Amino acid sequence: MPSTILFDLDGTLTDPAPGIIGSFRKALADLGHEPPPYETLGWIIGPALRLSFPKVMGEGADAEAAVERYRVHYRAGGMYDLSLYPGMPESVAAIGAASARMFVCTAKPEPYAIPIVERFGYAPHFERVYGAALDGSLDDKADIIAKIIAEQGIDPADTVMIGDRMHDIHAAQRHGIASIGVAWGYGGVVELREAGATAICQRPEDLPEMVASLPC
Repeated sequence: MPSTILFDLDGTLTDPAPGIIGSFRKALADLGHEPPPYETLGWIIGPALRLSFPKVMGEGADAEAAVERYRVHYRAGGMYDLSLYPGMPESVAAIGAASARMFVCTAKPEPYAIPIVERFGYAPHFERVYGAALDGSLDDKADIIAKIIAEQGIDPADTVMIGDRMHDIHAAQRHGIASIGVAWGYGGVVELREAGATAICQRPEDLPEMVASLPC
């Protein structure tokens, strides 16, 4: 088992679609934009919202105003409008029992990520939750990983990043970290393969064995 495991949050540990997409659509409506249909917006889960809003609102749109409106709705209840993937809590517990250190590494701002991890029972398994800053200074997940390496002294050669989007895979690659792409999230197998994931896991219950067998 690798000595350190980094877990993405949205699309990996939790299925946050109702809260994230719902708040995103409400923010667009607040600013006078016609929200795209709910079922077309799965792609916004994972990347920083500052990058996603302009793709819907158009060039030159005020992404910061959209993010602020999103946060109003998200804090009002959207952040807890999510579900856990069946089998994932058990897999996290199994990996934690065999691994030396585990951290959450998410593009979600820490003030939202920490209470979500605590509320849904994941907190006992993780040393710390690392996330983006509200001011956007850590929107790039590779920068979050760099912070973990600097503060925790982890060895990239003995670390695995687990996530559902290409951003997770690319961020791990920038630090020489192996990666497992999870097929139950929002990137999909094709995206994860094209991004260069070290391995792809199809089911949460298969994750402990895959982590243990991954060459690091």
